[in-house]
Amino acid sequence: MNAPDSPSAPTCNSEWEKHGLFYEYGSAANPRMPRIEIDVFPPALHHVAESRVIPLELSNKLETPYPVTGPSLVANFIHIAAGEELPTSCHASSQVFYVIRGSGFSRIDGRRLGWKTGDLFALPVTGEIRHRADEDSAFYWVNDQPLMDYLGARPVTPRFRPLYFSRELLTSELEKVRKENEGKDKNRNGILLANPDCPQTKTLTHSMWSLYNLLPARSRQKAHRHNSIALDFAVKASDGVYTMIGRDLDSDGNIINPVRANWVAGGAFVTPPGWWHSHHNESDEDAIVLPVQDAGLHTYLQTLDIQFARGY
Repeated sequence: MNAPDSPSAPTCNSEWEKHGLFYEYGSAANPRMPRIEIDVFPPALHHVAESRVIPLELSNKLETPYPVTGPSLVANFIHIAAGEELPTSCHASSQVFYVIRGSGFSRIDGRRLGWKTGDLFALPVTGEIRHRADEDSAFYWVNDQPLMDYLGARPVTPRFRPLYFSRELLTSELEKVRKENEGKDKNRNGILLANPDCPQTKTLTHSMWSLYNLLPARSRQKAHRHNSIALDFAVKASDGVYTMIGRDLDSDGNIINPVRANWVAGGAFVTPPGWWHSHHNESDEDAIVLPVQDAGLHTYLQTLDIQFARGY
């Protein structure tokens, strides 16, 4: 066999050249991509008998050969029956687990993490995780495996330390923000979850962002938009809590021809990237939503382009 730098080594110029394509600039400068739509995933999906992972799968719509909920993220519900154990694994650089209900523990890289309803933890690249439920339990699980699949990559080096937020800590920090913002017209009223290993982006992981957002009773949060996709989980909501979503605003900052996505506690919905969205609570009870976004990546690339409706 001839060495690659040998004069007699076979050349590949003609073979590689024949695969090249050309497009006139105007015909391909902004190619039409699969439409990212508003999708809703009801809590009934994780109220099942068997222990299993339930992907919130939109690969047919987004035309990918691998599971996705958005181009760079996949969201899942996980159900674990009382007394049972379920493994999860993914080739992701970031993953976030929120405990919808139940209690138990997870074995992660030889260590044990206890969890209960309302807790959240974020992990870098890791091996198989084994979750054991002491009672009927469910998770909301989001990871960036689709980004790795698109790049043809397998993460090797952890880019941040694992984080754990207890329900009690989330509740107390949210209450501080409520008191600070009382009587103020804020675009959002929550706490951004951040990792000290992501000092530039100030995000939960280097690729993912999450906000624990309070929507007080009889209140409204005006529209904003960003280029990151939002995979929203309704932590707490009564009838009459919803998000209005649309592409454009009128001159008064109201969304034109909006689509309504109702918050259903334990359910999730997709807010498409670049779409304006406002939150509304017409009930007499507070509501909480937990969006998970690929905004860590967008912030690093400086492509987030978050914009606020008039008045902010």
